[in-house]
Amino acid sequence: MIDLSIIIVSWNTKEVLRTCLQSVGVGLRALRAEVFVVDNASSDGSADMVAREFPEFRLIRNSGNVGFAAANNQAIVQATGKYILLLNPDTVVSKTVLQRSFEYMELAPEVGVLGCRVLNGDGTVQLTCGQYPSLFNLALLSSGLFRRRWPRFCGRYQQLDWNRDDERDVETVTGCYMFCRADAVRQVGMLDESFFCYGEETDWCRRFADAGWVLRFAAIGEIIHYGSLSSRQCNHRRDVMLTDGLIR
Repeated sequence: MIDLSIIIVSWNTKEVLRTCLQSVGVGLRALRAEVFVVDNASSDGSADMVAREFPEFRLIRNSGNVGFAAANNQAIVQATGKYILLLNPDTVVSKTVLQRSFEYMELAPEVGVLGCRVLNGDGTVQLTCGQYPSLFNLALLSSGLFRRRWPRFCGRYQQLDWNRDDERDVETVTGCYMFCRADAVRQVGMLDESFFCYGEETDWCRRFADAGWVLRFAAIGEIIHYGSLSSRQCNHRRDVMLTDGLIR
């Protein structure tokens, strides 16, 4: 019986991917786990590095960049863990967050998806996990009103008044660390592969909620997330994909 299946999708992130995998190896502790690295045809030697330095992990080499959703799905269909973690390659997990996430989910059968505290490289808190991108929330975002500290509802989309230091049920859990119950995944189905990048995990969150699962943020540990190292290589396409995902 496997406790946890970790899935990391990489595209030209060799150096940060190495650091991520090293932190995962330390953070697994007593968990019975399998780790998938899905390489989307990197040109920087990422796949060869994984094969050479981390032979205990399962490497899937793609001949082309199939996108975030499709690459994760490739590993999800092979995953045998009781829980499935989607983890970005530009992250570093703390020594306890994986174990504590597992223990939390074992005691909270109503939770389908769990998020943890995420820090920037400088130690500040990332505004992960929040509300669904409704038309009203996007209007606050696009108008700039979301920056206003008063009235408080202006910052509701990103929940700017919350330091991510306590437990809350949320509408979305950010895909950089998305700890999912495998039974819930089997019920809800795979990520929607018509999303190439951006929006797919938000769509997935909505489907988990519609199926009756709770999405929760819990301060049970933390990761460092350097942020969008793969998508930055897309230049202006990144903004187009982000806008397209939000609209859909």
